[in-house]
Amino acid sequence: MQRNFIEEIKHLYQTGGMHLKLLFFNAGVFLILGLGSVFSGLFSPYASLQFTEIGMFLFGLKTDLFGFITHPWALFTSIFAHFSFWHFAMNMLFLFFAGRAFEQFFSAQRLLYTYILGGVAGGILEIFAHTVFPAVAVQQSVVIGASGSVMAIFLALAFHRPQLQVQLFGIFPIRLIFLALFFLLSDLFQLGKADGVAHFAHLGGALFGIWSVQKLHAANNPVNWVIAKFKGFSFSSKPKMKVQKNPRFKTDEEYNAEKKVNQEEIDRILDKIARSGYDALSKHEKEILFRQSKK
Repeated sequence: MQRNFIEEIKHLYQTGGMHLKLLFFNAGVFLILGLGSVFSGLFSPYASLQFTEIGMFLFGLKTDLFGFITHPWALFTSIFAHFSFWHFAMNMLFLFFAGRAFEQFFSAQRLLYTYILGGVAGGILEIFAHTVFPAVAVQQSVVIGASGSVMAIFLALAFHRPQLQVQLFGIFPIRLIFLALFFLLSDLFQLGKADGVAHFAHLGGALFGIWSVQKLHAANNPVNWVIAKFKGFSFSSKPKMKVQKNPRFKTDEEYNAEKKVNQEEIDRILDKIARSGYDALSKHEKEILFRQSKK
């Protein structure tokens, strides 16, 4: 049965990856802020200005210490808000392609935490820069946008798979790591410029992304640590299952050794199927094969 537009959007949200869910959430916030400003402006310019001020109050990250202390929630809300169409469009285009590639190597949960933590890291570095450097302190005082979050995802992917290639402009093959370094150096050399861009937020997100793929399976990996702390957290009123307080993550050596053993077991089962057929497998071997197919 053919779906209408609303049903298609709902289907995409439900069946798409986490990158699409984040994109839809950003789009929803953008539409509320943008359309709210437009329609309030139909009554009076003052009403439109008031609506924009409310949006900035709720979503804008104030980079001076006093402003941050009085609006701490904006460290999170700012990474989902855009007031400019082109700012929104470029960030969402970047999020779509980088996020989709990210989910080919990592889980949807890791993408979500990398997005949030990368954006928060970018906001913290921006506040630090406005506090420490006088030339930066006199510039923009409010930061919004998903740029730091997207940079975290992009840099995490690039440093995790430096050999991965993309087609630049659909024509030129280039390694993802070189593109990542280009964006990183571009922000680095524009620090302090009064161009209206939060370069420190970009760098904060990028540095967090790089950090997030170091010792990927260790307990002290920043994303693993946060996942462990929030494991079992739910908005549901149903009783929560008891969760181990300090779950132990595997070291890279343990993870690779276990992966090798599992692969050897799968190879043995596949060889047995090739020799004697699927019916020759034991119940335990069939369960192993079924679990592997679900990964």
